Amino acid sequence: MNYIDLHAHMISRTTDDYHRMALTGCLAVTEPAFWSGRDRLGPQAFADYFDHLTTFEPERARQYGIAHYTWLCLNPKEGEDRELARQVLALIPDFLDRPNVLGIGEIGLNRVTRNELATFRDHVELALEHGQLIHIHTPHLEDKYKGTRVMVEALAADPRIDPARVLIDHAEEHTVEMILGHGFWTGLTLYPKTKASPARAIDMIEMHGPERLIVASACDWGPSDSLAVPEFVLEARRRGHDDALIGRIVLENPARFLGQSPKFVPVGTGRGTVAAD
Repeated sequence: MNYIDLHAHMISRTTDDYHRMALTGCLAVTEPAFWSGRDRLGPQAFADYFDHLTTFEPERARQYGIAHYTWLCLNPKEGEDRELARQVLALIPDFLDRPNVLGIGEIGLNRVTRNELATFRDHVELALEHGQLIHIHTPHLEDKYKGTRVMVEALAADPRIDPARVLIDHAEEHTVEMILGHGFWTGLTLYPKTKASPARAIDMIEMHGPERLIVASACDWGPSDSLAVPEFVLEARRRGHDDALIGRIVLENPARFLGQSPKFVPVGTGRGTVAAD
């Protein structure tokens, strides 16, 4: 089945991953800026990173017939450093006109500190100023509910924010209703050990329906699976769901959200089969 992986950190994956993703029906990936596993040494490191995401990575994906898009930001973990945040935020507008940049992300909170929230708000202002879509990271389990609530309340209190242009990602059972209830797009990231498994994601879709729900691999340098979306497709079929519902989750919903950016080129909606078949 054709799909879009809306959250994949391909800079940390090999070309074998692109190959396997292409074989299983991946038509496009979007790659949010993220923490590389160590704090970067200064703003120039971010400039190099943004240049990589907007030049080298789309060309690498193109060789496998996959469209590559990206999101730019200072990641939540490094958002604690307000001076670094100011320097990096000043760099981002120079990259926003590049053809594969869809918006600002994945911004958010890590430990839900005052400095992190200030950096989050600065990113939102930047997105509004430049008419960009927003992709949001929610904290890990121990801070997830609190961090999600803080960001949802901050966005809901701002009349300039259109929830339809915001995706709040890494949702789990205890946050998905809060996010959907405020009108935001909701991302379920599929991990082999942490966050949501394919089976848990299907549980949540069965409870809340498919409207404004998206699944993604969020594959990075840690334990993760670049084929998590095809694994979701297989598990959904095992549970008896038809291809109309599955295709809505893995292809049509991400295309609807991303299609709000004029840079996103619509991809096919034909429904083939996953390799696991």
